[in-house]
Amino acid sequence: MAANPTAADSSLSPAPGQLHRSHRNTRTLVNTGLTVLAFVVSAVAMLPLFSVLYMLVVRGGPLLSGHLFTELTPGAGSEGGGVGNAILGTLVVVVVATLLALPLGFLAAVYLAEYGGESKLAVTVRFAGKVLTGMPSILAGVFAYALVVVTMGHFSALAGGVATGILMVPVVMLTSEQALLMVPSKMKLAALGMGANRSQMVLQIVIPAAMPGILTGVMLALARAMGETAPLLFTALFSDYWFEGKLGEPIASLAVLIYNFSGSPFPNQVNLAWAGSLVLVTSVLVVNVIAQVVTRRQHEN
Repeated sequence: MAANPTAADSSLSPAPGQLHRSHRNTRTLVNTGLTVLAFVVSAVAMLPLFSVLYMLVVRGGPLLSGHLFTELTPGAGSEGGGVGNAILGTLVVVVVATLLALPLGFLAAVYLAEYGGESKLAVTVRFAGKVLTGMPSILAGVFAYALVVVTMGHFSALAGGVATGILMVPVVMLTSEQALLMVPSKMKLAALGMGANRSQMVLQIVIPAAMPGILTGVMLALARAMGETAPLLFTALFSDYWFEGKLGEPIASLAVLIYNFSGSPFPNQVNLAWAGSLVLVTSVLVVNVIAQVVTRRQHEN
């Protein structure tokens, strides 16, 4: 009895409503090849990051202990010690920079997003912010040196905060402006339609709605400020002692400690440089991850 060709063809054809994917199809092969290539390129791009993290964990990981975070940096040729004063100094400089840069960057972003529009002043401010974003950090250090260090007559934590704050302002301003512009216009029109004036609409509707994006910009600016070295060499210099609340004196920082100790001929200081690098990179990585999580949640909402 001859087989029914119609029945055989129907068994090979996809059921109604289903897509049939042939692995021999040219489009399928190209798609698979490009997908594999994308994964390979991504892995190669991430290789330097994981290599650096691996080296820092291997060289600096054995020194992680309570003493590392609570003791002062050792002198030349001394054993033991820690990076506690450098960690505290980094936090102080970042806090000072944030207090100086956050109001300026945030207020500039509000002006650009809600009041400036495409005026000549707004265009100039945006252009200046983009230029400052790509500016070498050492130039900020030179500017703060001439503005603060020369005026005060000595290096200081305040000068370091000014230098890093200059680097934070454009990041906060540009990211906050984009966050404010992403607020739906319907929300703004609804607030104005209910009788709110422009200032009330910005303060009570736009800023709260854009807060996740604003916080993301702040954290990205913090991550950049924490890892800067050149500006602090010109402004805050370094100190082997604990910060005692005096912003007018030199202060220690992790970035400068790594710079000073990495070229030291003493093994203990070199090991502390590796440990300090691990602490600094981990801190910057955590801040960046938090920023990415906040950004993702903002887009999902």
